[in-house]
Amino acid sequence: MEPIPEKSETHLAQERENAEPEERMRPMPLVAAAVVLVMVLFGVVYLLLSDPVGNALLGDRRTVADLSGPAPAEPGAAVDGKALFAAHCAACHQATGKGLPGVFPPLDGSEWVLGDARVLANILLHGINGDITVAGASYNGAMPPFHQLSDAELAGLASFIRSNWSNKADAVLPALFETERKASPRNTPFEGGAALKALAAAPAS
Repeated sequence: MEPIPEKSETHLAQERENAEPEERMRPMPLVAAAVVLVMVLFGVVYLLLSDPVGNALLGDRRTVADLSGPAPAEPGAAVDGKALFAAHCAACHQATGKGLPGVFPPLDGSEWVLGDARVLANILLHGINGDITVAGASYNGAMPPFHQLSDAELAGLASFIRSNWSNKADAVLPALFETERKASPRNTPFEGGAALKALAAAPAS
């Protein structure tokens, strides 16, 4: 019997190598192609049969003008107090003016809204932090100042909340805000209802 020749190192290395790769077409399986085609046809039919506008009673019906907020009032132009209220106050005090019980006080029937217009002007100009009683209920929160609004805008806003819902108080003139801006060096919010009462008791400038 002849001895089996030993394989050379070169031969062993060649046996360990994988087969040479080859390039060939691998078409999409017919089942997958059929599923994709059915989905595309369903989407086309759905779009053709659907109402392109949709139900106008559903979804967010605000316009671009509503989202952009009121434009700054020009000197001598009429101020839309309702738009200012919607942009700056309605999120907390609600469109009804009732606020949120225990969280945000009401403006409808509020003694601070219907009382001395000078106090209301200062609330809008400087804001409030701390305890305050409104319509017999206690609140402890923070209201930001709106000193960035013009005197005419503040007067329009104050007049709106004093004359809407069940409120029937007189309108407020821009001159009041001009006077209170100049009279008060305050640059921090009022410390709750006690500070507002002290303001009301102090003589006007």
